[in-house]
Amino acid sequence: MELQGHLSLGFSVAFTVENLLYALVGCLLGTLIGVLPGIGPVSTIAMLLPATYGLPPTAALIMLAGIYYGAQYGGSTTAILVNLPGEASSVVTVIDGYQMARRGRAGPALSAAAIGSFFAGCVGTLTLAAFAAPLAELAFKFGAAEYFSLLVLGLAGAVVLASGSLLKAVGMVVLGLLLGMVGTDVNSGVMRYTFDVPELSDGISFIVIAMGIFGYGEIISNLSHTEKREVFTGKLEHVYPTREDFRLMMPAMLRGTALGAALGVLPGGGAMLSAFAAYTVEKKTRLRPGEVPFGQGNIRGVTAPESANNAGSQTSFIPLLILGIPPNAVMALMVGAMTIHDIQPGPQVMTGNPDLFWGLVASMWIGNLMLVILNLPLIGIWVRLLKVPYRWLFPAIVLFCAIGVYSLNNNTWDVWLLGWFGIIGYVFIKLGMEPAPLLLGLILGQMMEENLRRALLLSRGDWSVFVTHPISAALLAAAASLLAVVLLPAIRKKREEAFVEE
Repeated sequence: MELQGHLSLGFSVAFTVENLLYALVGCLLGTLIGVLPGIGPVSTIAMLLPATYGLPPTAALIMLAGIYYGAQYGGSTTAILVNLPGEASSVVTVIDGYQMARRGRAGPALSAAAIGSFFAGCVGTLTLAAFAAPLAELAFKFGAAEYFSLLVLGLAGAVVLASGSLLKAVGMVVLGLLLGMVGTDVNSGVMRYTFDVPELSDGISFIVIAMGIFGYGEIISNLSHTEKREVFTGKLEHVYPTREDFRLMMPAMLRGTALGAALGVLPGGGAMLSAFAAYTVEKKTRLRPGEVPFGQGNIRGVTAPESANNAGSQTSFIPLLILGIPPNAVMALMVGAMTIHDIQPGPQVMTGNPDLFWGLVASMWIGNLMLVILNLPLIGIWVRLLKVPYRWLFPAIVLFCAIGVYSLNNNTWDVWLLGWFGIIGYVFIKLGMEPAPLLLGLILGQMMEENLRRALLLSRGDWSVFVTHPISAALLAAAASLLAVVLLPAIRKKREEAFVEE
């Protein structure tokens, strides 16, 4: 079988000492930043991008991928033991996870999160491997017009699936598109929106924007919160779930995995949307006789979202690796990591760099296994780490970000920009504006402009090329339908309530 041959190639690449080491480093870092509230995978990957310059491409991507799905594991530990989501996708795990800990069932809650995460991660990776070849064949049929329309659909999806106000989401996407236009026009060589500032002639680095908005912005926000963390100090007795727990967990795990695998592929989707959707589905599923109500320590309220967020984090690699389109902010940073190593995201990755593609896929199985083995034994260390005051941690993060940004171009201008974008990021948080659509607009906007110009050049300026090509027309129609449907009053109200839990 062709898939078996590809996977055997992938495991031969992933099982080298170097790649195993970087997978372990990525998993440990991911778990650590998932455990520590306020330090998410976006800011961590943004901080570590400069450090990947000297690494081989496969090792760099394996490590960054490990950070992403490792954060989903670590976030559940904080949610259950501290009543704080360590990572955004663990927001709903807090609801029942901490209540289980208070009832003396912290061990089964952590085990349920680990088992659900491992199962969903394996299924999500299998989904990626199974759909890779057929989707790559379809992607090779895409021309410039089709790619432009697909990117339009991606931005429409990012707007619709972003949490909070629709108008704010549109504003963030537009701001990202505008920031992407700063710099020298590739075709004409004319400087655009630089305001006669020479340092802006090469544009604004997306690493600077990502570190500033997601890294410094989150730090400033966290420093403004003075509440004391209530760290769980009880003993972890009866770590493994009971037979009755497994009877409740299995259906929830399957439902969460299926939802996460499907929603992870969508633009703007990924781990967070998957977790919310899975928890909502479980709440609407009838309780069994004697089952603990939701919000009071129901094990399904831990298993389903933790399964969903890991499945979503794995399948979000599908549009990135096969179509070259990042579905969320973390995948947008992965585009940057690939660009650093002169790898063009898209179907040619599978044909031109099969070692990298299948090595990355195989490393996800290995990484999920590493996380299961590491997760429970290290809980004592994470609990002690959570007692460290945040004011002792943030200076090191600030310094690391500044050094990383300076090392990009050895330019102090980038460090100043980092500080300004940190303030802007804090303002976004205070205004309730989710910054992820901005990063997607920044990355996808540059691809959109490139494909728009190429399509018009090939059609000699004929705009009808976007509706006369069947695939392009279908994608534009889907984008228009998506925006039209979400503007309906009933749908809009449901959408704005979707990310709010009692």
